[in-house]
Amino acid sequence: MILPGIGALGGIIGPATVYIVFNLGDSLAMNGWAIPVATDIAFALALLGSFGARVPTSLKVFLLTLAIFDDLAAIVIIAFFYSGDLSLTALLIALAALSIAILMNKVLQVTNSSAYILLGIVLWVAVLKSGVHATLAGVLIAFCIPMRDEEGNSPVKALEHNLHGPVAYVILPMFAFANAGLSIAGMSLADILHPITMGVWAGLVIGKPLGIMLFIGLAVAIGIVKLPKGINWSQLSGVAFVCGVGFTMSLFIASLAFEHASGSNFAGDRLGIIVGSIASALIGFFILKFTLPPHSLISSAIEDANEAQSESEGSLN
Repeated sequence: MILPGIGALGGIIGPATVYIVFNLGDSLAMNGWAIPVATDIAFALALLGSFGARVPTSLKVFLLTLAIFDDLAAIVIIAFFYSGDLSLTALLIALAALSIAILMNKVLQVTNSSAYILLGIVLWVAVLKSGVHATLAGVLIAFCIPMRDEEGNSPVKALEHNLHGPVAYVILPMFAFANAGLSIAGMSLADILHPITMGVWAGLVIGKPLGIMLFIGLAVAIGIVKLPKGINWSQLSGVAFVCGVGFTMSLFIASLAFEHASGSNFAGDRLGIIVGSIASALIGFFILKFTLPPHSLISSAIEDANEAQSESEGSLN
């Protein structure tokens, strides 16, 4: 947990710093400093999954945990830096709804997810009206849904399973279709070199992997953490570049950062996100392609493990 947590911290500070360097002095452009900090979990895991059994389990766990930390941090950033004027009344209603949800879980031991969904709607509306971005409401109510009921079933996992289809096949495609469109008419090299565009794609391609590797390297050097077995620095650098695939979360933050700005700024953001995400994916893919163990070694290791298990069972018999 500590290793990907430290990596996620570097993966936030690194790209934000790169963006700020390119846009220092432009107060409007500075609104977009958080655009390159998030990792698109779905795309990152899909890219890593394309290598199949060649990927060590510890590397998959590292990427997933880091990406989750990244997205949670992005939601906190949205709540604190991309919220409007605060309404005390709405905040108090939101706090009351959240308190009731915690009470339902810890004291009343309510395991029916429908009760939490109804309360979650109240919480979402209150957070929306409070001036804090409503994304935070989903995270808060999710923390309140029980992990286990008396029969050993998991209400939160069942809800996650039921939401997976609509989210994966309806909500995310609609979001991407509505926000990722980019007109290339009249586009030139100057558009890619615009400070906002450069800040975004350089933050994803350079700042993200640099921040992750620097923070992890320092943590390993001073003995706070160590690399898991089966992972080397080359593979870790490949995953660090994969974390530069921002896409959906970056598009979401961009829409908040420049929602009151001119369309040209937002188009520059989208260009930077698309260029940076594609470049990060390609670099990460080729690094992993040449650093992950070949299939023959994986098969050999599995066979050796099976033989060792058979010999052990034979000895016991």
